[in-house]
Amino acid sequence: MSNTITVGRRKASVARAYIKSGNGTITINGKDYKDFMPNVYLQNRIEAPLKTAALEGKFDVSINVFGGGIKGQADAIALAISRCVIVDNPEARPALKKAKLLRRDSRVVERKKPGLRKARKKEQYSKR
Repeated sequence: MSNTITVGRRKASVARAYIKSGNGTITINGKDYKDFMPNVYLQNRIEAPLKTAALEGKFDVSINVFGGGIKGQADAIALAISRCVIVDNPEARPALKKAKLLRRDSRVVERKKPGLRKARKKEQYSKR
């Protein structure tokens, strides 16, 4: 597999994934992914694309991620890794698609409107 670079986004997070042949190490911003993401369910989210495509332990993945919170970053990383996998392994696409790992979740925070407390919360009504 050649060096492949892809981008994944979620909320305010942007992740760039670099994948190459190796022994299965995953680094995020220069740290091991288990140190960067301490929550097990987020670690599983990051590992999901490689497990689904049955490629765990075959590639080294290096990720640069910025913006947003850890949940958005984990989802952005998962999308970036999924896109990397299908570039050189198109036969993995149906499995990743069935697991909904190729879907870009476009939901973002709604902006605050003038005259309101939050995006939709109104001022309290006063009868007198």
